[in-house]
Amino acid sequence: MKRIGVLSDTHGTLPKQVYTFFKDCDEVWHAGDIGRGVLEPLKEWKPVRAVYGNMDDYEMRFDVPRTQLFKCEGLKVVMTHIGGWPGHYPKEMRELLLHERPDIYVCGHSHILKVMYDSEMGLLHINPGAAGKVGFHKVATMVRFVIDGSPKELEIMEMSKY
Repeated sequence: MKRIGVLSDTHGTLPKQVYTFFKDCDEVWHAGDIGRGVLEPLKEWKPVRAVYGNMDDYEMRFDVPRTQLFKCEGLKVVMTHIGGWPGHYPKEMRELLLHERPDIYVCGHSHILKVMYDSEMGLLHINPGAAGKVGFHKVATMVRFVIDGSPKELEIMEMSKY
């Protein structure tokens, strides 16, 4: 069993609520648009898996990949930044999902929290929304869940972005 914390679109601001909401998590997954000064404190605190986003600079692109494919507790995970949503995946991502057949698909970019099961692809789609202050979203969000044979106990934190 593993506890996972998921966030995206911090754009250089790491909300202090991360440290309470993710305190029992074994890993933190960041789905891009990280920004400067976010990844280092996260990595000092917890194991981190991250991908870069369209707003991340070249330094970040050397540190983290565009897309990650990995296994966690026996489940296959694909994580990227610009990834669409069920029925609306970009062509390249749709092809990757069809080829890899992950159990969990994590993306960011939209600043819109969206967690849903994609029955066509047979995967859990997680977009944790935006945890940072930059963007049109009115409420910042993060997600945590447990992997214990399957994804379970998914919880959402909403917080003021100001």
